[in-house]
Amino acid sequence: MATKTANVTARVQPEIKRQAEEILDRLGVPVSVLIDSLYRQIIMTNSIPYSFRVPAVPTRDAMTTEQFDRMMAEGLKQAKAGQGTDLKDAFAQIRECI
Repeated sequence: MATKTANVTARVQPEIKRQAEEILDRLGVPVSVLIDSLYRQIIMTNSIPYSFRVPAVPTRDAMTTEQFDRMMAEGLKQAKAGQGTDLKDAFAQIRECI
């Protein structure tokens, strides 16, 4: 078995690190094992083992003023009709997707 002596240093946001390490801990996977397996997948596939894509969510910069105004008017209409999501629930859903 090869001796593991190389170090990897990366700077990440503290909250992202905390959340990821919490999940890894529940799974019983040390961070070093995860990084080692990622590196091995990169070597085996000669690529990054997942895709980087720009989401197909419209951004303000890509909209005309008319499109933006329509979107905002629709959102206001939905809010007035009580069709929205509670803020706490919305953030919970966002956290699940991250």
